[in-house]
Amino acid sequence: MTPVLNVHRSILDQPWHWRGLAADGRGGMVPDDLVTQLLLTRGCPREALDAHRSPSIREFMPDPSIFRDMDKAAQRLADAVERREAVTIFGDYDVDGATSAALLIRLLRDLGLDPAAYIPDRLMEGYGPSGEALVRLKQAGADLIVTVDCGAMAFEALDMANAAGAQVIVVDHHKCAAQLPAALALVNPNRLDEAEGAAHGHLAAVGVAWLLGAALVRVLRERGYFAGRAEPRLLDLLDIVALGTVADVAALRGLNRAFVAQGLKVMGQRRNIGLNALIEASRLTRAPTATDLGFALGPRINAGGRVGKSDLGVRLLTTQDADEARTIAAELDRLNEERRAIEAEVQAAAEAIETSGAVAVVAARGWHPGVIGIVAGRLKEKLGRPAIVIAVDEDGVGKGSGRSVAGVDLGAAIIAAKEAGLLIAGGGHAMAAGITVAEAQIGALAAFLDDKLAAHVERAAGERALLLDAVLAPAGVNPMLVEAMEAGGPYGMGWPAPRVATGPVRIVKCDIVGNGHVRAIVAGDDGGSLKCVAFRAADTALGQALLAAPRDRKLWIAGRAKIDDWGARPAAEIHLEDAAWVG
Repeated sequence: MTPVLNVHRSILDQPWHWRGLAADGRGGMVPDDLVTQLLLTRGCPREALDAHRSPSIREFMPDPSIFRDMDKAAQRLADAVERREAVTIFGDYDVDGATSAALLIRLLRDLGLDPAAYIPDRLMEGYGPSGEALVRLKQAGADLIVTVDCGAMAFEALDMANAAGAQVIVVDHHKCAAQLPAALALVNPNRLDEAEGAAHGHLAAVGVAWLLGAALVRVLRERGYFAGRAEPRLLDLLDIVALGTVADVAALRGLNRAFVAQGLKVMGQRRNIGLNALIEASRLTRAPTATDLGFALGPRINAGGRVGKSDLGVRLLTTQDADEARTIAAELDRLNEERRAIEAEVQAAAEAIETSGAVAVVAARGWHPGVIGIVAGRLKEKLGRPAIVIAVDEDGVGKGSGRSVAGVDLGAAIIAAKEAGLLIAGGGHAMAAGITVAEAQIGALAAFLDDKLAAHVERAAGERALLLDAVLAPAGVNPMLVEAMEAGGPYGMGWPAPRVATGPVRIVKCDIVGNGHVRAIVAGDDGGSLKCVAFRAADTALGQALLAAPRDRKLWIAGRAKIDDWGARPAAEIHLEDAAWVG
């Protein structure tokens, strides 16, 4: 048996398990080809391999009418189009909210309307629609308001809107309570009363918005609206859908994989002026990948809502002016750098707080609420358990953001805490949640979550393992391997990028580069050598072990194989996630 499969405890104190790809030691895969094995080990049925090799919208798209209230929402929007009514799109300030709002705005423009956008300020207004904001929009002349990526738990706000005569359609994907707010229509695959539509609960809000757009176009087609007029091309909006889906860390399975696979093709054509400017501001010199959406483009859109103006993302994605697009993209790039500095300060302070519960709940006054979600994600990764980071204002009100681990539904627990009276507001989905909590209740919240989730977190920790797709000699980790593996993508949440192990190798050189990254050059007995990078690992067990490793001691390394295109000739490198000593 290949030695790497016998790793029971690595440097990071976890076992390495086989995801199911056999190797001949030289990079040859048996008995199926590489892409087939990657698809099968990610849950693709063998009979559906062809559909998953190149996921298309046609193959995976459901009839939009299966979702509750979808037809009602589409009919009302069609009325608005035909009557030339004043429509306002009310979006959240994150990437999913910005892309959802931009998608509907662009579509409605193509249909002859000039919709307005309203994005609440994160610091002044907080998450989701407030009753005051909805009433102001009605008083300003909005005949119809559509909330996107928010509204599923906005009971008081929608009651106020209804009392003022406002008509509101809610398009969301966050967890719902058994009772629903009083909207004209509430389209959400995560409604508890969903039947067939519940199978699509992994959609980001932008995916739900795109399906609403498809339903709207169908209604208008049936009404004869397009007689003598061209229908809008919904497929041209998939670049926006791909960005929101990846940035919101939605599971890349089924329709979401098709959204991202096809959306990346559209994005590569540079049709969206704003996205094109953002790509240039991100200093990407090639066609964007799914990884770029999550780590280059998405954070810049988010920076507007986190530390700048909340509406910058929507303005960028909807502008038709190239000069304006470049100006906004440059501003978002600058704000993203500012966000990184703020984030580093809050992260250091959060990590210094000791926590013992099943969920790490940390809070302090003075923290910038715009970065708490990112810090919660970092804390979750470091601790291996869910984390909630809370920024408390001068009035003693905390704004919190949480991130969870696989197998622990944080969103459901937050809704339960809200129903138990521990929160002013709260909601989310399995992997992420947002809360508003009184400072005096933070301890009680932590105790509640510990009681609610301790067994789930313990079970998830017991199942923790590094899953491998291939084991290769060092010379087998090359650009051809990386290219072959990419054919099984796009990869992301729920469809993990392939992980390879290689060895035995010895460390030739190891040092710290950048912001705490550990870089190593390793060499194998077969004459192959590789560059490896362990990101933000200088102060971790993995980084310390690599830096102190004797040059004559051999080890196995595991991580993601990537292309290093720095230099005259592209080469493969490993983004390290773990290592294990030989012998």
